[in-house]
Formats: sequence, C-alpha cells, structure tokens
Amino acid sequence: MSVLIVLAAATALAGCADASKATPQSTTFTFSGTTLDVRAHEVPTDLVAADRDDIKVTLWFDARGTNPTSSWSLAGKTLNLRAGCNGWADCAAKFRVEVPRHVRVLRDGRKTKLVGTASPGKSGTPSPAASGTP
Repeated sequence: MSVLIVLAAATALAGCADASKATPQSTTFTFSGTTLDVRAHEVPTDLVAADRDDIKVTLWFDARGTNPTSSWSLAGKTLNLRAGCNGWADCAAKFRVEVPRHVRVLRDGRKTKLVGTASPGKSGTPSPAASGTP
C-alpha cells in the first residue's frame, strides 16, 4: 500500500516546476517613503530601479502538487513576498520588484544593489488585490 502512495506522489510530481514558464502576475503599491525593505523569504527576487512613482511587483510561480501559496503585502516600509508549497509538491518562484529610482532599497534589512532595468510594455496580468494572495 505505501509503495502505491509513493508511486502516485511521484507520478503527480512528474516534470519539474519552472518559474520561467509561468504566467506572470503583478500588482502595484503606492509608496511615499525613501527606504524600502524587501523581505523575500528565500524566494529569488530581482530588485530594479525604474522611472515610476509606485512599486511594481511581478511574480512568476509554477507549482506541481498540493498546497501552493503565494502572497505580497506592503506594511510601512516593509514589502513581504512569499511563494512556496507544502507537502508533496515541487514549486519554483521568482519575484521582480521595480522601485522608484530615488528609493533606497534594503534586502532583509541590509544594503543591496539594484540589478537589471525596468521592462517596458506588458509584463504580466494584473492581480486582483494589492495585498493577499496573487
């Protein structure tokens, strides 16, 4: 019986999760501060300086299996980004955060460098909420 359960779980997870093939979801946050602390909770995250007045977050998230969860929220100067799975699952996620050029950005409370450039044009589909589950 246990062999069948393991075999069924392995079959369900066949193929690896790949964030680069996921449909992006994005949202924006109004931000008037001068310092932003991004807490990505071990999810790969690109931080990009952009010609914008708000903060734009884009998530690519691919999950195989059960219990995928993702969320984003801005409380004061802290942007929390989460994506992952529990149980028998394979997840891959990546965030991209575009911030106004004048904003100082921290990663987990420490100085960090911004990478890349802002992408012009369509970068994803809008999320239904600016806080909560993308």
